[in-house]
Amino acid sequence: MNQGEPLDHVARIQADWRRERPDLDVSPQGVIGRLHRLADRLTEELCLVYGRHGLGEGEFDVLCALRRAGEPYERAPGELAAHTMVTTGAMTKRIDRLERAGLVTRRRSDDDQRGRIVALTTPGRELVDRAFTDHMRNEHRLLDLLTPAEAASLETLLTSWLSRMDPVAPLDRPAPER
Repeated sequence: MNQGEPLDHVARIQADWRRERPDLDVSPQGVIGRLHRLADRLTEELCLVYGRHGLGEGEFDVLCALRRAGEPYERAPGELAAHTMVTTGAMTKRIDRLERAGLVTRRRSDDDQRGRIVALTTPGRELVDRAFTDHMRNEHRLLDLLTPAEAASLETLLTSWLSRMDPVAPLDRPAPER
């Protein structure tokens, strides 16, 4: 931080730790703490948009994963779990809620009668298209708090850091997209 700038929450925590534990280098908190706080704030802002469409974050993720699949907008529950990085048990609960709302259907797999396929209904596709449009507008609004150069630099840094922490996922396990 520049001298003269007021201390933010993370800087105050760092100052407290420097006072209490001068033997430790607490500089990583400057990045990690702010990223954590920013992630929480971003999640709050994103969830406001999902809520306007009657969706939680998990339901939005499932509908997006189905919509991105392309016609006929369907995937197996295990595939949905991999695309949204949740357990199959959590996925079952999400699918149950979406099915009760008439946004998805479940049917037996043509290939494996024991397997199931989850598909978007027409109302589900219409809802996710509206919600995703609003979601992208919201993400643009949030990113517009940075200059284009800052946003590009941040994307480069985050991509680099994430690639070092999260090795490239196999093609059959894509990272979740929103």
